[in-house]
Amino acid sequence: MNILKTIAARFAKALEAIGVEPTPYLELIRPSQDPKFGDFQANFAMPLGKRLGKAPRDVAADVVAHLDYADFLEQPEIAGPGFINLRVKPEYLADLVQKEIGDERLGVDMVEKPRKFVLDYSAPNVAKPLHVGHIRSTMIGNSLARILRFLGNEVVADNHLGDWGTQFGMIIYGYRNFLDANAYEESPVDELARLYRLTRQLVDYYAAKKGVDELEGQVQAAQLAFDAQKTRCGELKAKDDVEKTKDSKDALKKANKERDRLLKTLEAANEKFQAAKSKIDAVESDPKLVELAAGRETIGIDVLNETSKLHHGDEENRALWSQFMPKCLAEVDKIYKRLDVQFDVTLGESFYNDRLSPLVERLKDEGIARETEGAVGIFLEGQDVPMLIQKSDGAYLYATTDLATLEYRRDTFRPDAILYVVDFRQSHHFEQLFEAAKFLDMGDVELTHVKFGAVLGDDGRPFKTRAGDAVGLKSLLDEAEVRALAILESNDANRAPEDKFSEEEKRETAKRVGIGALVYADLSQNRESDYVFSYDKMLAMNGNTATYMQYAYARVRSIFTKGNVDPEALRREFAAGDRKILLNEPEERALAFELTNLQGVLETVARDYRPNWLTSYLYVLANKYSSFFEKCPVLKAEDESIKASRLALCDLTSRTIAKGLNLLGIQTVERM
Repeated sequence: MNILKTIAARFAKALEAIGVEPTPYLELIRPSQDPKFGDFQANFAMPLGKRLGKAPRDVAADVVAHLDYADFLEQPEIAGPGFINLRVKPEYLADLVQKEIGDERLGVDMVEKPRKFVLDYSAPNVAKPLHVGHIRSTMIGNSLARILRFLGNEVVADNHLGDWGTQFGMIIYGYRNFLDANAYEESPVDELARLYRLTRQLVDYYAAKKGVDELEGQVQAAQLAFDAQKTRCGELKAKDDVEKTKDSKDALKKANKERDRLLKTLEAANEKFQAAKSKIDAVESDPKLVELAAGRETIGIDVLNETSKLHHGDEENRALWSQFMPKCLAEVDKIYKRLDVQFDVTLGESFYNDRLSPLVERLKDEGIARETEGAVGIFLEGQDVPMLIQKSDGAYLYATTDLATLEYRRDTFRPDAILYVVDFRQSHHFEQLFEAAKFLDMGDVELTHVKFGAVLGDDGRPFKTRAGDAVGLKSLLDEAEVRALAILESNDANRAPEDKFSEEEKRETAKRVGIGALVYADLSQNRESDYVFSYDKMLAMNGNTATYMQYAYARVRSIFTKGNVDPEALRREFAAGDRKILLNEPEERALAFELTNLQGVLETVARDYRPNWLTSYLYVLANKYSSFFEKCPVLKAEDESIKASRLALCDLTSRTIAKGLNLLGIQTVERM
């Protein structure tokens, strides 16, 4: 049940009754920020009054006069210049909560018009271990899939694997030249990852050596330009001190602006130069790497040749690829299992390889694509450069595969919407892809880039290891569980012997708490924002964290254990009408009101594709429960009817928290 939607429907009829098209004004009906102004507030009287040429308070009064509200709202209050304050009747609120208690779906209705979604998320390059960046795509996509399904939509979770690119050329080259057979036998995926890193390091080394002199020249030129401009600024500053005219001030301001621009240019050039030097130094300071690098000046081209041979059906490279893939996929699946993430479809780029050549030829024949400087591209309206779909050497690009994937999804799944949960750095790619998709007869399929920001370290830069690599997701999960276990063991030390955790319970709880903390910390952010990674904040017992939410759940469940109360029997009593919800205290009413908001929150998540709306709701709900628990005795309530009502509110709170966490992909624990 969505109270706000009911209110909006009633206001729509009232606005129509006074001759106003309601749609643009219904968005101005929102939950109140302060309870003293009621539960909801309609703020459309001011803009509507301006349009109608009437006083806003008169407009508000006219709308209220036509509003059908008596069955669920108190008398609306017109406040200030024309705000309409709305308060839900306590008996109506109690009735809603009563119905939720007996409802497995907690009062959340299915959408009236279900849609079919294809969700493209996670999408790792399987030749490399999953890293910290993958948790954002994986968990945002996973939570959206769960929420959209819960609301009654059909979802195809599609993991579009990177299993065909240059990274496999690097692994094949490394396998041929640097393989440690014993290490491969003992742990094939670790050895393949080492081969990839080593080959990539040597490719980068020779590329850096080739370009370092040019980069140094750019730094020197940028330094000279900056120094000259700095001197110029000093001269203009001295002149302005003497003349103090508008012209002298404007000239100084302009010069300072140019100096700042040149400083940024210098800093960027120096950063590139230092990065190149670091890559060179990392190899030349290690005798073993120097030995491995010797005579491999063409390694970059050799890797591309191995990739090309794979793509063109070379038997040996295809055999190696077929040997590597099951091992790589098994390692990725271990991470997904720990995160409780499943996919309906897992198709890599390799699946679409045979579709690329026919696609390009068809687009050329239809005049959609044409040659440009030896390559083939699609020239898109509003884009300065074409979207290339074939390079001059005949190789295809990500854009080509994505277009082929779009056609496959269109024909196979017939979706209403395709969502790409991919980081913000790919924004330009998706702008071009969606524009090019207009040539593919996609109809009115919604194409949306659900973009997200980066995970940062304490230095404000992308979170990396000391060696400069992206932090592995496996190590993050391991560390989260270790830290959670340490917290549990510390707490367990203060328990009575009979209350202590068993080793099995301790480790399972640490797993749920640790991984839950990691997932919730990511999902609680506005997905388009960057955030700083911190285990301490993630595992904090207060604030908007999974640990706090899991503790809140366990705290509620402990009431039933302590009071020897069967929650299922209690639900049956309320569902049958043998017991009634009583909302006599403000804290009871506030908690009940929050419990009725779940559907509205989930609909907002589904509309904006932002799971942080749900984490914010759960945090508010837990705080409302905390206030309720402090002010309203439960097991020691003054009579049995009040006790039963409060127990029912406790039970519904715990079920709502559990469902909310489940929709985020997080498990609860019975005690902490």
